[in-house]
Amino acid sequence: MHKNTICLWFDKDAEDAARFYAATFPDSRVTAVRRAPADYPSGKAGDVLTVEFTVAGIPCLGLNGGPAFRQTEAFSFQIATDDQEETDRYWNAIVGNGGAESACGWCKDRWGVSWQITPRVLTDAMAAGGEEARRAFEAMMTMKKIDVAAIEAARHG
Repeated sequence: MHKNTICLWFDKDAEDAARFYAATFPDSRVTAVRRAPADYPSGKAGDVLTVEFTVAGIPCLGLNGGPAFRQTEAFSFQIATDDQEETDRYWNAIVGNGGAESACGWCKDRWGVSWQITPRVLTDAMAAGGEEARRAFEAMMTMKKIDVAAIEAARHG
């Protein structure tokens, strides 16, 4: 077990979510599915209680804790992309599988987990600072899914 693991609370679909993430992102996999040894407030003995998985190299634990807590934008995975094709692939996988678009490169999957699909050209522009960052930032503020060509154009004025 890793010293530090992100724990994500799900109502009852931790295994489905983990398998979706493993199929969608590289360096991702489901490593263990643990069943409840006895009844608990949100389930019965034998139900999937936890799922150990990795998302893009980050160890996670999905907990089927019931409906008491919901995901919020206060937590998100940020996935760096190299080009529009990769940006589109991840965005479309999340949104097209029952998720929802948000603003500025953010979207939610069907389990309510927030994702930032962030092309490197955007983070590079922000790191450059000054007018380049301002132009890229202003362009980003008009977008849902990030348009790489529009960010590149904004960077260069």
